Amino acid sequence: MREFKSSKGRNVTQTISLVAPAKINLSLRILGKRADGFHELETLMVPIGLADTIEVSHGTGHGITLTCNDPELPTGAENLCVKAAEAFRAATGLDHGIAITLLKRIPHGAGLGGGSSDAAAVLKGLNELFDHPLVDEELHQIAATLGSDIPFFLGSGPAWCRGRGEILETASAIPQRRLLLIKPPFPVPTACAYKRYAELKESGKLPDQPEKQFLGDLEIVNDLEAPVFHKYLLLPVMKAWLRQQPGVESAFMTGSGSTMVAVISPGTSDEEITVLKQGILSEFGETMWITETGWGMGNG
Repeated sequence: MREFKSSKGRNVTQTISLVAPAKINLSLRILGKRADGFHELETLMVPIGLADTIEVSHGTGHGITLTCNDPELPTGAENLCVKAAEAFRAATGLDHGIAITLLKRIPHGAGLGGGSSDAAAVLKGLNELFDHPLVDEELHQIAATLGSDIPFFLGSGPAWCRGRGEILETASAIPQRRLLLIKPPFPVPTACAYKRYAELKESGKLPDQPEKQFLGDLEIVNDLEAPVFHKYLLLPVMKAWLRQQPGVESAFMTGSGSTMVAVISPGTSDEEITVLKQGILSEFGETMWITETGWGMGNG
């Protein structure tokens, strides 16, 4: 096992800080069911400006600790950050203590990939902290075993993700837009969204695709909207309302929800966006979480 100590024999104190961005899915197609039980996907994921902050450092002893500013987030072995650290140690043979600090800004159960992004940041941070014992391909292999979205977050720009999400192809630059993210006060469990999709498809009750929306030449589509909308009736009402508002170019659910995305039309003023935010709170209640953002680094 490797040990990292100072010249006086004390543990090295060094901290790596990383930004862990959220993502949205501009396109999410479910192509079928795989033999391993997962769904075959083709999705265009784009990192956005909303982000968590991860710090990784050498810990005392041989354990892994996680502290987080969100008291609702579990910080034990079930947390993806801890799983990522365990997987990194297993792959490298390290038994060194690891301390992780997570400043959470991305809401969970939102379809924004916060947990997956945090796990990817832990992998990247630990690889830097311990002087790059793993090459990129090895990091991707670990990431794919932890979750379908995690390999995407090892990169820095938009990508088409296929298979379970682990097969990546760099995407073209996305037209610049401002975005409003609106999350109701309830999460949507990802597994439940896919289960409901499978049930509706098998029963022949999967609704037809709604009216098409575009961002430049790109068609915006999400095959999980129909099954999620079927259960969470507020979301289709919100989508329809958003699409009628001045300054909204398109509106859709990202990932498995529950976050709705309003793409702001070019030329919309700050004052008009403020009026839109106020309208959302007035129409759907003060419990709506709303934030304005845009594409993250590397999106053209």
